[in-house]
Amino acid sequence: MTSILPKALVGALLLSAGLFSSATAEAGQSCGHASWYALTSITASGERMDPAKLTAAHPRLRFGTRVEVVNPKNGRSVVVRINDRGPFIKGRIIDVSKAAAHELGMVRSGVAKVCYRVVS
Repeated sequence: MTSILPKALVGALLLSAGLFSSATAEAGQSCGHASWYALTSITASGERMDPAKLTAAHPRLRFGTRVEVVNPKNGRSVVVRINDRGPFIKGRIIDVSKAAAHELGMVRSGVAKVCYRVVS
């Protein structure tokens, strides 16, 4: 009998085994630290930040790009839409809204190791 592992579990296993590398990033997967924010200011795209929406800030991806973010520690994932620029703290690869952080199970910690990939 063959068992098929969920994608999130496979990602978690690869991350914990240290098998994500720059080669993985080149294939469309990036891993690093994420934080969350819940401001209501105007974003770099010109829309008002809404902490209740599934949005994120990224330094280079086009506004409107949809990105799947996975928390390999707990296997939870969420698809967010890029609508802002950031993060502006060294070592962080993406900032997500509070709603997205809730889906990822990282509100309490504030920062979590994540992997993301562009989905559209």
